[in-house]
This record gives sequence, C-alpha cells and structure tokens, in this order.
Amino acid sequence: MGALELRDSILESINKADERLLKVVKAVIESYQEEEIVAFSVDGKPITRSVYKAELANAKLEIQKGEFTSQEDLEKESENW
Repeated sequence: MGALELRDSILESINKADERLLKVVKAVIESYQEEEIVAFSVDGKPITRSVYKAELANAKLEIQKGEFTSQEDLEKESENW
C-alpha cells in the first residue's frame, strides 16, 4: 500500500473514530513530532524537537540568572583574537 492509499485509509478511519481513538492518534502524532529532527548542531549532529525545546528552556533560565555575554563584551573579546 502506497502513501496515498495509506493516507486515504487512515483519514477514513479517523472520520469514523470515537473520541478515545482520536486521543490515541493525537498522542502518537505528538510523540512522533517531538522526536522529529528540527535542526543540526554546529558539528552536524541532529537535534530533535524535544532536545531543542529543552535547550531553549535552559537558555532562558541562564538569561534570567544573568548568565550571558553582552554584545559589547563579545565585541571586546573578539578584538583580542
């Protein structure tokens, strides 16, 4: 069965599904999306959506704690290279 036939079959089942099945399908889709590769690190390693979200949350916490380098400080540091 090709992708088109599979999609049509799934859509037909979804259109007939009860709330319980719809919740299961939704959970499967969300789980799949969380493990989708959304970026790559500077060394080429894939980053999944869930890892990306965790790193973003960590970065926000560091900013709130004042753990960052200002643009001005970064420019000063780069002058020494």
